[in-house]
Formats: sequence, C-alpha cells, structure tokens
Amino acid sequence: MTETRPARDRLRELLDAVLDEGHRRLDDMAGGAHSSPYHFARQLSAGAGEPPVAMRRRVMLERAAWQLRQGATVTDVAFAAGYESVDGFSRAFSSAFGRPPSQPATGSHWLPAPNGIHFHPPTSLWVHAKEATMNPLTEQLVQHDLDDTAELIDRAKQLSDEDYRVVRLPGNTVLSWDGEETSVAAVLEHHVWAKEVWVASIEGGEIPARAGDEPAELRARHEVIAPRWLAIVRDIDRRGAWDDRLVDALCEPPESFQLGSVVAHVLTFGAHRRLMARHLLRSAGVEVDHGDPIDWLRRRTGVTP
Repeated sequence: MTETRPARDRLRELLDAVLDEGHRRLDDMAGGAHSSPYHFARQLSAGAGEPPVAMRRRVMLERAAWQLRQGATVTDVAFAAGYESVDGFSRAFSSAFGRPPSQPATGSHWLPAPNGIHFHPPTSLWVHAKEATMNPLTEQLVQHDLDDTAELIDRAKQLSDEDYRVVRLPGNTVLSWDGEETSVAAVLEHHVWAKEVWVASIEGGEIPARAGDEPAELRARHEVIAPRWLAIVRDIDRRGAWDDRLVDALCEPPESFQLGSVVAHVLTFGAHRRLMARHLLRSAGVEVDHGDPIDWLRRRTGVTP
C-alpha cells in the first residue's frame, strides 16, 4: 500500500513556500513547493482560503506594522517587506491599516485573516494556528482587551520614569495574592503578567520569568503573550471546552479551575485594571479615552454612527 502524507502536511509546505523570505513572486513560491504556479495557487487558496500573493502581502504588512512599533524607519521596513519604493509601501500600508505608516499605531498589528496565519513577534516567526472565528461577542471582548492594553501601554510611554512609578493609589490591591498595585507601572505590569501566568498554566508550562516593566519592555511582553492568549481562547471556543477543568500545577497546592471561569476571570480583572490605568494616567496628565468597546469597534470596523 502506498503511504500518503496528511493533507495538513502539504498545506504546511505550501505555507512555508509562501512565507519564505526569498519567495517574493508566485513563480518563486510555486518552485519552492515543487508545483506549477497554477496548481500552487489553486491548492493554497483551497486549503487556506486566501490566494498566496495576497497572503504574503498581508503578513508582510503585519510584520512591517510590528517593526515600526519597535522603532524601525519607514524606509527600512518598506524595503524589508519587498516593496520597490517607500511610496508604494506607504500606499499599501495606508490602505490596509487605515493610517499612514508614519502615524503612531493603535490596536493590534494583525490584519483580518480567513485562516489564522499571522506574523508573531518578537522574531520573524511565521505561525499557522488553525484560527476559527469565535462567538462574535467573545471575540470582541478578548480582542478589545488586547487592543486596549496595547494602547494604554503606549500612552504610558509619555510619562517620565518618576511619574510612571510614583504611588498614586496607596494601599490599592486588586487581588490579595498579587500584592499592592499603587502606580501606573504596577497596574499595567500586573495586567500583562496575569495573562503570562494563565497561558503558562493552560499550556502546562513553568512559571514564566517576570521581565522588565518599562513601557517598551512591557509592550514587547504584551506583543508576545497577546496572540498566544487569543489562540487559547479561540481553541476553547472551537472545542466547546468552556466547562473543561484545568488543574493548575502552578498553584501551591495545585488547584482546579473551569476554563470558562478562567477566561471570565482574566477579562473581569483585566477590565478593572485597564480602567484603573486610565484613572492613573489622567491623574498624571496623560490624555486617554474612555476605553469604550463601542468606540473601539467603530474604529476597528470603520463604521461610524
């Protein structure tokens, strides 16, 4: 009997050919997958729901958006993304994100995708996670939390280190086991740390190292954990596993949690910390919006009242 390879493996090969740094044209992609351009485009479109050239362009723009946030110049990012001119890149970027690349970013660096193929920072790592659309309300709650967190950390960059760390809420405690959260730095760091710990618990990992809390470092931590958290919640929703139990070995002693309650816990205390961060930022003289999901969704979809 002739052994056949799983269709998923072939799709992985097609994706690798699309996202290879050296494959900028359809002919290059097809050659890398040992296929004709016609059959390559047909197979990839059927398997991933997106034409190969469009997929590569989108993911490269996602990477460009992330690189710009890290301080790269528009010129460097444009040529790294395969564009022959900065003007051409700027037009494509503005069309995709609704703003020029020179304008400060808000929200996620991901663009809408039918297949869950996105650029995942901090390295040039191409990840294919079978991304199923969640219940729309759950999707909006989770995505709003992630986008709003990024926005608040970026706003905190306007503060001096002293204003960032000064005690503004003496004795303030959100959860008894987390200790006091009395400053902008403490509130935002605890907010990101909570996702890092819960992701480690659900994935069965060790307690993660607690990295720096400077706004730039905190933003980098958030960029890493946000897509992992989103993928976890989407997987729970896809499997209908809201009632499944998680035995959290990171607790001492180990404790059991319902997955649905974990997501609700993260969203509840995340919303609380984001509102606290807004209050603290305003008290430090930083202008922030209300964090209203209605306004966020209007900006994200381009729909105005």
